Amino acid sequence: MANPQSLWRRRWRRFKSNRRGYWSLVLFTLLLVLSLFAEVLSNDKPFLVQYQGGYYFPIFQTYSETTFGGDFATEADYQDPLVRRNISSHGNWALFPPNPHSFASISLDLNAPVPSPPTRSNFLGTDDHGRDVLARLIYGFRLSVLFAFVLTIVGTVVGIMAGAVQGYFAGRVDLYMQRFIEIWSAMPELYLLIIFASIFKPSVLLLIILLSLFGWMGLSDYVRAEFLKGRNLDYVLAAKALGVGNTTIMFRHLLPNGMTPVITFLPFRMSGSILALTSLDFLGLGVPPPTPSLGELLAQGKGNIDAWWLSISTFVVLVGTLVLLIFIGEALREAFDPRKI
Repeated sequence: MANPQSLWRRRWRRFKSNRRGYWSLVLFTLLLVLSLFAEVLSNDKPFLVQYQGGYYFPIFQTYSETTFGGDFATEADYQDPLVRRNISSHGNWALFPPNPHSFASISLDLNAPVPSPPTRSNFLGTDDHGRDVLARLIYGFRLSVLFAFVLTIVGTVVGIMAGAVQGYFAGRVDLYMQRFIEIWSAMPELYLLIIFASIFKPSVLLLIILLSLFGWMGLSDYVRAEFLKGRNLDYVLAAKALGVGNTTIMFRHLLPNGMTPVITFLPFRMSGSILALTSLDFLGLGVPPPTPSLGELLAQGKGNIDAWWLSISTFVVLVGTLVLLIFIGEALREAFDPRKI
């Protein structure tokens, strides 16, 4: 029997030998890590303000306008000309992020009607609400990837449990669950999403719940097949004869040997989740405004066909993300190919 650690090392070496998949993983990981710090990369609040001998950290703490010589006790707007003039006068200064815009901040100093083309202050232009496109792409990419992570994890866990129960117990359990899956998969998913979107207030959590109701079925078939194949192997029959519990056999012995299809399908499931969220946002059934969304930017590009910066920039981010995930999935599939062990 092969050492599990040496088996995983061989699989990792095979994965690294696929240069396209390996560097796609490196690039995707780098982009994801950077997006997790979106508030540091793109924000309309400065990192640090030096004002009248004191130091302030607006990105971490809220300060009123009166703190910087304003007239109101409300939160300071650091894009306000009066606040910026007070901060920059008499040796005071402020250190802003590389892109001094948040996903919801509206640019008020535009020289063209919205959506405005790219300028020095808005590198990728603004949308039809005057919001910075680059900021919304950074935050929208993070939302899409994290949404895909959560949806993939939930669908994978449910799919593994359902497929494991079907494949291990077989017989009537498998028969009844297969009939249920056939009926459940025939439900019109899009119509149900439209109905629930009209009844409940749209939110990320609601979308995860609704999409998770249908997202587990594709994976459960592969797990079921692996368990059906392994349930009558000698080591499983020996474990049953020794009195080992069904749960232990299923998840300690059979599941590790049936994880190959689960792992190899993860990047493809993530890409499908990103496409699902983008499609729902494009149709107006996704996250509520002003939540940053790639689908919402695509819908704006469709509504403002002359604003090429909306469609092209969003298309590059979306297609680039999906291509990276596909390359990673192909490399994983080759690394876990049992014919190459």
